[in-house]
Amino acid sequence: MRAYTPKDDVQAKAYYTDRYYVAPQVPKEAVENDAVFAADLVAIKAKFEVSDAYIQVGQMVVYINAADNYEVLKLLRDELEYTQLSEMSAIDWLAKSNQFEIFYQMLSMNKRKRIRIKFFINKGQAVNSVEKLFRCADWSEREMFDMFGIEANGHPFMKRILMPYDWQGHPLLKTYPLQGDEFAAWYEVDKIYGKEARDIIGPEIRDTARVDRYDSERFARLGFEVPKGTVITGNEERNEQSYQEEGGIFLIKKFDKASSRVIDDPQR
Repeated sequence: MRAYTPKDDVQAKAYYTDRYYVAPQVPKEAVENDAVFAADLVAIKAKFEVSDAYIQVGQMVVYINAADNYEVLKLLRDELEYTQLSEMSAIDWLAKSNQFEIFYQMLSMNKRKRIRIKFFINKGQAVNSVEKLFRCADWSEREMFDMFGIEANGHPFMKRILMPYDWQGHPLLKTYPLQGDEFAAWYEVDKIYGKEARDIIGPEIRDTARVDRYDSERFARLGFEVPKGTVITGNEERNEQSYQEEGGIFLIKKFDKASSRVIDDPQR
């Protein structure tokens, strides 16, 4: 029999090991292969330290120092015509190096080019907010704080955005259980009814992929509908149901394969 291992403090334990599949890297190209990117990189290097730069999937990736993120993005916006911040977030590498990788995806409509700015920060380290440069960073930085626990210094409202303000843990960390921890299982029960109701109500089922065809309480048994609470034996006959009103819905008719037509003209 396998020896029992305590599951205490599950969020503090990294599940990543070298046994997990690591996807191969997309081939990298030299920045000098693209004249526009080469000129942009020269402009960045003239004012900031760059630890690495290359072209990957048609866009330039530039690694900078974490403290320079605000000024680098300001340079890209004001002088290099990268006026849109289309995406920003973090990647959890805590199990590998105890660091997060932060990235900003920049777009220039005039040049038709994309640059991805990247840097690493240690666990517990904050980043400079770029909300004053790009208003779209407001919610993105709050989401990064909510999901990873990374704070943005200078943000006007550094609060959670998806999870409740009093939530414990950060769901996009690789150490966060896929089905949530004990706090997640009892959160709404404790919040609405109090901990004394735990034995009566039971924990929340947060695994949305779980389907039990014999559960007549929580699962709609499509094709085998029965009244709620019915004891399921597994031998029920199939019960086909029609979910459209009698005579159909006004202005909507039923479609079938026999009456359908394929339109070859895309301009029609």
